[in-house]
Amino acid sequence: YGYRRVHLELKNRGLYVNHKKVQRLMTELGLKARIRAKRRYNSYKGEVGKKADNLIKRQFKATQPLQKCYTDVTEFSIPASDQKLYLSPVLDGYNSEIIAYNLSVSPNLQQLQTMLNEAFPEKTYQDTILHSDQGWQY
Repeated sequence: YGYRRVHLELKNRGLYVNHKKVQRLMTELGLKARIRAKRRYNSYKGEVGKKADNLIKRQFKATQPLQKCYTDVTEFSIPASDQKLYLSPVLDGYNSEIIAYNLSVSPNLQQLQTMLNEAFPEKTYQDTILHSDQGWQY
């Protein structure tokens, strides 16, 4: 216990002693409180789900259209209100063109399905690599 806790315990037992006297006596007797080490916050929960292989390996340029495509979800706050919007684009690695996007008020699976159906309407994605940050949406 530290001097504050000892002082409080003495007070609860009906012994009224000044906190500075308790602190001084504890120092003279060599009584020290054990200080607990603080733990840093860590949100890591371990391996959750499957992690896809990194096929891109930082080689972002593509040699033909729809060879490598990139996607992510970005949150935008609207200054005039408390509302947030979520943008989900698909970027072609060949010419950095946005081939499809979806804007939604919530980042959910429906937003991604709509965006992917717009980006790849037919079997045009046969040899396409779709690269994402592997967030919860993907």
